[in-house]
Amino acid sequence: VSDTPAEITKYVSTHFPNNPIIQIIKDIDGLDITYDITLEGNFYLEFNRKKKIIDIEGLTKLPDSVIPLKLIEYVEANYPNNFVIGWELEDRNQQIKLDNDLELEFTMDGVFLRIEN
Repeated sequence: VSDTPAEITKYVSTHFPNNPIIQIIKDIDGLDITYDITLEGNFYLEFNRKKKIIDIEGLTKLPDSVIPLKLIEYVEANYPNNFVIGWELEDRNQQIKLDNDLELEFTMDGVFLRIEN
């Protein structure tokens, strides 16, 4: 944990101030490098080789600060009794998972595309 890149440490302390890093795994697969982070409180983060967040999973509600505003607004308007427990960047889109296991896909600009199966 002491060798955690500064960008990752800053992201965690900004968005998850009460959830210290328990484990970090630097995963090297050919030219692809990712950082898999486990936080106290059952949050799991993945960063790409540029140390940018690409995946966040939790068993409880994710902090609003880690979810793009348009996605939060969509969930509040269409699923007022639910909350986001996962967020992921895919090739050209982003996806969120709600606490009812529904997965919603959006463009990078936050335009709703579809419900994933």
